[in-house]
Amino acid sequence: MLTLKAAGLLDVESGTIVRPGIVRIEGDTIVGVGGEISSGEEVLDLGDHILLPGLMDMEVNLLMGGRGETGLASSVTDDPALRMLRAVGNARRTLRAGFTTVRNLGLFVKTGGYLLDVALGKAIDQGWIDGPRIVPAGHAITPLGGHLDPTMFSAFAPDVLHLTLEEGIANGVDEVRKAVRYQIKYGAEVIKICVSGGVMSLTGSPGAQHYSDDELRAITDEAHRRGMKVAAHTHGADAVKHAILCGVDCIEHGFLIEDDTIDLMVERGTWLVPTTGLTDAMDVSKADPKLQKKAAEMYPKAHSSVLAAYKAGVKIAVGTDAPAIPHGKNAFELVALVQRGLEPADVLRAATINAAELIDADDRGRIAEGLLADIIAVPGNPLDDISVTQKVSFVMKGGKVFVQN
Repeated sequence: MLTLKAAGLLDVESGTIVRPGIVRIEGDTIVGVGGEISSGEEVLDLGDHILLPGLMDMEVNLLMGGRGETGLASSVTDDPALRMLRAVGNARRTLRAGFTTVRNLGLFVKTGGYLLDVALGKAIDQGWIDGPRIVPAGHAITPLGGHLDPTMFSAFAPDVLHLTLEEGIANGVDEVRKAVRYQIKYGAEVIKICVSGGVMSLTGSPGAQHYSDDELRAITDEAHRRGMKVAAHTHGADAVKHAILCGVDCIEHGFLIEDDTIDLMVERGTWLVPTTGLTDAMDVSKADPKLQKKAAEMYPKAHSSVLAAYKAGVKIAVGTDAPAIPHGKNAFELVALVQRGLEPADVLRAATINAAELIDADDRGRIAEGLLADIIAVPGNPLDDISVTQKVSFVMKGGKVFVQN
């Protein structure tokens, strides 16, 4: 048994710091919290640091970004093996930043139908490589010409980068059902779809709804019958509304949502993963002028919409859309949410217990007896200064120490 000792630990449910922070770990599990340290215990003293549950990022793309990434060119030049090797570095950086669980929400590159994030998660679980626990989506499902159809990111000719249904390009009720079934068959644990356009794709208005209601209902029906949730890339208020009414469980981004849509999200219990930090982090100065114009119009609205959703009581979980925020810099999103007006305690809940609820994981998200020993340490009180989450000095996942500075 190992005992962690620190100046304090965060009780995320009450939003308070418990002092001192004493946690006992056996194997991969927390077996005790608090109490006196007796002689003979193996103690790891973390000094004046504060213990937190391992953080969670509900919107990452570990197989994109990182060193050597060449943007759109990588979509046609990188084979699955090279992309997987790049993901190894991204996964390691994410874990070392204190994020012990992530949702990997879909690829939009040529993979031959292989669900690379599923394989990445298995390799991490086997201990072959270091990385966070992964809830994989496989391929994002999108209509032809929709957001995350790679041809919409550049003027590719029709015979360049042809993607198959097995890689997520699906049209019509029958095809979207088959696409969902394919992802589930090969290991997806959440279904990612594209309901509207995006900022960084040439899909026209970012708020326009791409999938029809019939297609959306078919997708959610297939996923829900298999016990899986559906996460939808959606910006426009009307598109978000249709997605909710058709059964989508979680809205990714939601930059353009209005009050009536927010009210519907509260009524239906629909989650929001706002990814608001990317509006500060992404450099769009060299993007297509049309994309720069969209960003200039959407980003200010994204700042106000997340605060409105928060005040109304929408369930919020932290997500970065990394590499929109660089891998390993995920805590930037926590800082951005506080800057938008959210309380630090609620932001920390969004990155821990809320995220755990979103992925139906009752074994993590808190420092409590019987839960997984996913624990990090930061050099200060995050309730007073959320930016200390960007300075993680200790990372334990499943009782194993990965960072100890």
